[in-house]
Amino acid sequence: MVMNAGRDDSQGDIRGTVELEYRPTRADILTGILARERLRRLHVVRWGFTVLLGGAALLTIAAQGTVTVLTALVALCAALGWATPHIQAGQVLRAVAGQGDHRTSVSESGSATETAHASLLQRWSVFRGYRETRDHVVLFGRDRSVRLVEVLPKRGMRSREDVERLLDLVGRHLPRV
Repeated sequence: MVMNAGRDDSQGDIRGTVELEYRPTRADILTGILARERLRRLHVVRWGFTVLLGGAALLTIAAQGTVTVLTALVALCAALGWATPHIQAGQVLRAVAGQGDHRTSVSESGSATETAHASLLQRWSVFRGYRETRDHVVLFGRDRSVRLVEVLPKRGMRSREDVERLLDLVGRHLPRV
């Protein structure tokens, strides 16, 4: 019996499983949060409020020549508007840090992640699409609120060829959004 080592000569691509091994970082989680925010167009709302509140605080300070408690609270709200994704990333990191290293296998059936304490298998049917960033591939859940976000850091793969294989595999099952 002759095996083709996972190569489908009719399409010229390599099929099979792509393995990742990584420990989640704040940057990984922040990338997922910001990508989800852009997908839902929430970044426009967040930045709109941040600019509006920051501008109101600056105009009030300029008009009054002094900082009042109300002006300081408005400026604080503007700062919190900017910091919200960073605060969320810190909270999520604290929740997953105890899981240790993540070993993820992406295959024709979906994504399987295993840690020292848990295993998770997600079929392609739970995802609506994906987005590639410079350092990550982000998968988005199907629900309207996009509560499910899976971040696959490219640094977790052994080579650039693995990144290309991952993108090819994900692209066969999900649309780029």
